[in-house]
Amino acid sequence: MSVRLLALTCGWLTGPRALFIEGGKGKVRVPVPVFVIEHPRGRVLFDSGLHRELQDDPVTRLGPAAAVFTPEFAAGDDVAARLGAADLDVGKVHYLVNSHLHFDHAGGNVAVPNATIVVQRREWQAAHDEAGIAANNYTPADFDTGQPRLEVDGEHDLFGDGRVICLPTYGHTPGHQSLLVRLDGGDVVLAADACYFRQTLDELKLPLVVHDAAAMLASLRRLRALAAVGTRIVYGHDPESWATMPQAPAVVG
Repeated sequence: MSVRLLALTCGWLTGPRALFIEGGKGKVRVPVPVFVIEHPRGRVLFDSGLHRELQDDPVTRLGPAAAVFTPEFAAGDDVAARLGAADLDVGKVHYLVNSHLHFDHAGGNVAVPNATIVVQRREWQAAHDEAGIAANNYTPADFDTGQPRLEVDGEHDLFGDGRVICLPTYGHTPGHQSLLVRLDGGDVVLAADACYFRQTLDELKLPLVVHDAAAMLASLRRLRALAAVGTRIVYGHDPESWATMPQAPAVVG
């Protein structure tokens, strides 16, 4: 059973480098990635990018984050349009795995109406708790969009065959998860915000804002251990790595 991995660029964000990595200076322009996993038993989307309303009124949609981030998100950059351009029907997404529930990872959930949302239980709970929302800058209107939901606790094998596995990588938020994809050519981990940049993993440098620093360091060490045995780590927002990423309909090798 072959599994295919495809990458989509669903906009860009520019913000202070220090928010992404300790000691960062100036600003950095980072991609907003979305991934498609084509499994023989269903199509999986890993994250959904930005909400389409940012194309028309980013200040209102972003709220306080508009003072920090400048989005580049034109018509055709949203997840549904990107999928359509790659001849992939957004209506035929079986699972939408949210790494976590921040605006640039779950903002496009509403555009994937037929999917079952897969999220760590602790992430969903934090994002529906008043204190959790305030502490982690969640916007429930982004992700609480009415689809069926599968709340998981820790590792979860989506299809039961070891090919697509949710990996808990807590720390960035209370219930952040990465995704392990076992391709014919080797294992890939889509790290999302557990590891923003290659430098993050190389130097174990955390972002300026993090929910649980100890947990995030533990997650980075887990990613390091996977990399040491040959697993390819796809960093969450690394512009240099992203410049070499094949874009759908090309397949990530």
